[in-house]
Amino acid sequence: MRANGNGLPMQCVANLVRIVRGECVYDRIKGIDSTLIDKPEPIAKPLLITDVRWLIKTYEPRVNVNEIDLIGLLAREGNFRLNINTVVKG
Repeated sequence: MRANGNGLPMQCVANLVRIVRGECVYDRIKGIDSTLIDKPEPIAKPLLITDVRWLIKTYEPRVNVNEIDLIGLLAREGNFRLNINTVVKG
């Protein structure tokens, strides 16, 4: 987390997708489902995108999610990048 500016909608979205489900002691469903991380990309990609969309809709109602894209980086090492295109509700 950053020292300040954590209340901004886009920063909150960034914080949410960096949390693994179960990491928040008093809110066990907040975060990305960790079981999806070890699955092969063709299986995990649609599930992870759906999970991220649900996570943002549930925990950050101030934004609309337009598009989510998962890009595999160095697939042998299991790295990936999420590109999330959101708009703050007016």
